[in-house]
Amino acid sequence: MAQTSTYKSNGDNGDAGSTEGELNEWKHRAPYKVHGNDPNFHVRYEASCHCGKIKYQLSREKPLDSKYCHCTTCQKLHGAPFQWAAIFHKDDINFTHGHHDLGWYESSEKTTVHKLPCKVSCAYCRTPIMDEGRNMILLFPTLINFKSEADRKNFQPTCHMFYPRRVVDINDGKPKWSGINNESELIADTPEEHKKRKREEDEKEEDGE
Repeated sequence: MAQTSTYKSNGDNGDAGSTEGELNEWKHRAPYKVHGNDPNFHVRYEASCHCGKIKYQLSREKPLDSKYCHCTTCQKLHGAPFQWAAIFHKDDINFTHGHHDLGWYESSEKTTVHKLPCKVSCAYCRTPIMDEGRNMILLFPTLINFKSEADRKNFQPTCHMFYPRRVVDINDGKPKWSGINNESELIADTPEEHKKRKREEDEKEEDGE
């Protein structure tokens, strides 16, 4: 069952029909809670939206995964040929500025009510901040202020998803999936070693291993 909240995004002028306490409750849970002076939160990266109203920190050196997504939803919402996203745990992020300047959009029902999974953006400049899932968040590395090329390489994508919907060919030798990675077919110029690995994994599943 999808998780819902009783408030609407700052981009919606409608009446949320909730008390101020309920409206602010989301600020106290991940990924929006402020870590403050938590000694266990080691800042490795800093990021911001275009206007600077939204700022956040990341504590994890490398994302759990990083991907290019070519689905039409990402193309439309980002106004770009594809989306570059990096996956993190919700506790890996710390918003330092702009909680009150966030907006939400749930794409399946086209509503600005906070309902997971949802899109999170700056309500002022509209920069996409992240996709919030039920357990993880997908951040956009282009918002991060990388201090070195080594830091940037930590976010190198491992594959392409929904590649048949691409608007441009990318011959980078990375695995190309027809849908979600590891849950669809490998296609296009996917290196042979990745195709072989996928066949072996499928055979193991068929054999019940």
